[in-house]
Amino acid sequence: MRTISVQKEDGNQIAIQAYPIDEVGANERADFFTKRSLKKDSKLSALYLAMSMCDLTTLEGADTPGRVRQMCAKARNPVPPEMIAPLLEKKGFAPVPSVAAVCVYPSMVPHAVEALHGSGILVASVSTAFPSGQAPLQVKIDDTSFAVENGASEIDMVINRGAFLSGDYQTVFDEVVAIKKACKDAHLKVILETGELGSYDHVRLASEIAMEGGADFIKTSTGKVTPAATLPVTLVMLQAIKDFEKRTGKKIGMKPAGGIRTSKQAIQYLCMVNEVMGPDWMNPQMFRFGASALVNDLLKQIFKEAAGHYYYDKAFAQD
Repeated sequence: MRTISVQKEDGNQIAIQAYPIDEVGANERADFFTKRSLKKDSKLSALYLAMSMCDLTTLEGADTPGRVRQMCAKARNPVPPEMIAPLLEKKGFAPVPSVAAVCVYPSMVPHAVEALHGSGILVASVSTAFPSGQAPLQVKIDDTSFAVENGASEIDMVINRGAFLSGDYQTVFDEVVAIKKACKDAHLKVILETGELGSYDHVRLASEIAMEGGADFIKTSTGKVTPAATLPVTLVMLQAIKDFEKRTGKKIGMKPAGGIRTSKQAIQYLCMVNEVMGPDWMNPQMFRFGASALVNDLLKQIFKEAAGHYYYDKAFAQD
């Protein structure tokens, strides 16, 4: 184990432990969770919980206000009322919960805020030159400030992977601190882009730097790089969060993003979170899925549990 130091704004040094990660052990432990399965009422409860933890996202160059409003409509009502009405009398079946948040580019934040007004669904915005993170710090701060001033309650920033891989940990730390300040009352989710970090050791160190810098959540990926979220990477990050809480008393949220497409995968992640972190993290305030494609599979499985048969895939909104 080695120690790196970063300097706070007040000139004081923070010592950050760079823990070596047993890659084989992490992979084997994560694989253990792929063997888990839930049945009947427990499965239905897990599907509902996973739905409430999802962030719907549209981050394309072709995004329009209309597309954002359409996605917000799905976020508010994942299932058309006429589909759910016949099933509400079935045992264990309840109205499908809305998702946790909608995530858009800063320029689309005003449209999402308007469309979600009064729903309780949060508006998140990517910032800091998403997805590359390659922009001057002032540009990143302005990007963040624009989103917050227009109503974003969560900011998803990307770390400067070039700086991190060059060993310039001070720059990475300073940027997290600066963006946290620009967030004001908005929560900060720090994206590590683990697929570009190269090793579990780097994932652990980047997690530590992000949390020391003020992250409210740490997040695996932008969804633009392969591999994105994986069970072993998420396990490494969860362990970092657990150790950080023991050391500081502060609870940090976790968001795996990208590549989680099925209910079976979502349940594996939930089992991991429950066993590694405990019940305090089993809610949308502490754990999220960044996986828009997951939502429809969750709906498909929920309706299968209630109705006893699968519904046509395109019965649910595709965007």
